[in-house]
Amino acid sequence: MGRMEYSTNEMMAIRAARLIKDGDIVFVGTGLPMLAAMAAKQIHAPGAILFFETGGIDPILEEIPMCVSDPRVMYWTSLNSGLIEAFSIAAHRRLRTIALLGAAQIDRYGNLNSTCIGPYHRPKVRLPGSGGAGDVAALADAFIVFMRHEKRRFVEKLDYLTSVGWYQGRDSRRKLGLKRGGPIAVITDLGVFGFDEVTKEMYLAEYYPGISLEQIIENTGFEVDTSRAKETDPPTEEELKILREKVDPQRLIL
Repeated sequence: MGRMEYSTNEMMAIRAARLIKDGDIVFVGTGLPMLAAMAAKQIHAPGAILFFETGGIDPILEEIPMCVSDPRVMYWTSLNSGLIEAFSIAAHRRLRTIALLGAAQIDRYGNLNSTCIGPYHRPKVRLPGSGGAGDVAALADAFIVFMRHEKRRFVEKLDYLTSVGWYQGRDSRRKLGLKRGGPIAVITDLGVFGFDEVTKEMYLAEYYPGISLEQIIENTGFEVDTSRAKETDPPTEEELKILREKVDPQRLIL
């Protein structure tokens, strides 16, 4: 049987979902993070607990929410709470909490900018800002980043540091006083990046079927190691069926 057709969003959602383990406590943002988190729970991690910045803790998600303030994030929850409780769970040191985040810019150490493009006081573009991203990037046990893969987004130097990744590499994050956490993966529309255990610099871990290393290098604004890269396993028929028929049958986000 030939390879099934799938979209870039489906590839990104499934690849991120595979990083979520059964029993993880997952802080979910709007859009692709919702697809990934719900897919993981439906496919292989039924014991994962999803929670939202607005205070919906462990809801029954019979339909995909459109955003974190959608009332569906409060349906049959274990707890209806608020911002303080959500961030307290993200920071809980006895829990493996994984945050799913997005941004406008990222650098080689996984630091994120979602505040502005250009100088802060005279920006070319004013972006939505941190929301809860700065908090959970500092407090969660780990975070995964979703990015569109463009040179203007993968930059040598951020226009503004909104959310701290591995800061300046090596042990610099810990020296800031952030005793745990940090980015573990970057999921883009071309491939997947990891972070070196020692230097904490980003490296290409996987490229999607049909994507060349040259495409990735051309669209990255800093030098990146591609020597460890392998081709990503495409979504399986079962993964796509669950994503399309159970997670988002109305194609609200897909």
